[in-house]
Amino acid sequence: VLQDLPQLMPEITQDPLKQRTIYQAHVPAAGIFQCCITGLGFKVKSAVTITYRYTSWTQNLSKADQELWVPAGPLFNIKVQPEVVQAVYLPHFICLAEAADTSLCAIAHFKSGIMALERPTSLVAFSAVLENPSFSLLGVLWRRLRSTLRSFPAHSLVLIFQQLSAANTTLHLYLIPDDNSVKQAIEKQESDWNSKVIPKASPFNPLFFGCDYWVTSNISVEITPEPRLPFCYKSPKEQQPFLELYIKNMAEEMELHMMDKRSDTVVWKASLRAGDVNLPGHFSRTSSEGATFIKMHKAELCCRMRQIPTILLHLRDANVINSDEEEEVQAQKTSQSKNRLLLKMVEKKGVGAQEQLYRILQEKDPFLISHLE
Repeated sequence: VLQDLPQLMPEITQDPLKQRTIYQAHVPAAGIFQCCITGLGFKVKSAVTITYRYTSWTQNLSKADQELWVPAGPLFNIKVQPEVVQAVYLPHFICLAEAADTSLCAIAHFKSGIMALERPTSLVAFSAVLENPSFSLLGVLWRRLRSTLRSFPAHSLVLIFQQLSAANTTLHLYLIPDDNSVKQAIEKQESDWNSKVIPKASPFNPLFFGCDYWVTSNISVEITPEPRLPFCYKSPKEQQPFLELYIKNMAEEMELHMMDKRSDTVVWKASLRAGDVNLPGHFSRTSSEGATFIKMHKAELCCRMRQIPTILLHLRDANVINSDEEEEVQAQKTSQSKNRLLLKMVEKKGVGAQEQLYRILQEKDPFLISHLE
């Protein structure tokens, strides 16, 4: 959802009581800026601080309105000083390359639980632009047409996770619209289930809500509950549908395909190689040198680890932490509290994660490692 706009990194805080993440962007001057995490953009006439968070469509869109409208992007709760924002850029996942009927697009504006609909000033790739907005809850909707079998064309993501504590190779495969609020919710859930992400490309065709897509493989795979996935929008607060793929004997390489059976076309494919997954016994074969070091020097590391943003980036690239966990660490107020939380996370994830952190520290802060050793 990121466009060619100046990017802002917001301050991130956690509200543990209500289990939600709050973003605060300090816009430095007049101009157009975009949050590099959520894709939410603003055109402002002066410096300003904007506070925003994701919220739930299902908690705000009435049952009757859900019959008429389908979400086409995240719903945001936005708070800002009045009359400073000249335009808001609300992220959407509508594929405009497919000549979608943009007259069916609207921006929902909730005040005191009542929804008003506004026409976007313009609809561009990945954003619906609304000029001179007022703020509360804002998000992009698409009108349902009962006369058509297909909904609007949408950008989508396929997310694959391996359950590290499950027998042999067990994967979870999700098909979701390209909505960062939904993606973050899935990453958090899978992290709680002790899973790691296996990054793969997105579908190369736009998909359509209300349609089913079928998953097949070139090797023997047990797919539960069935190899069919509906493409639909579910709020981040809801359990997202997924397929469980059980592979008794993981080969050197396997192919996964997703089919649109109405047109008999492949809309997505990916190769899973032995290096993508942790095979049974992987962690038991891993040297424990790094884990021993982390455990022995935990107190010193808590005080002396530096370059936390770089370390977090490398840990995320290595699939040790997810984006939600990275944000949670960055949200801590002091470097020591960031280090403490990161070490706690890595310790909970086991020997393999501690080895990764040790190797990153060897590369990024060799003097610290040498001194402690």
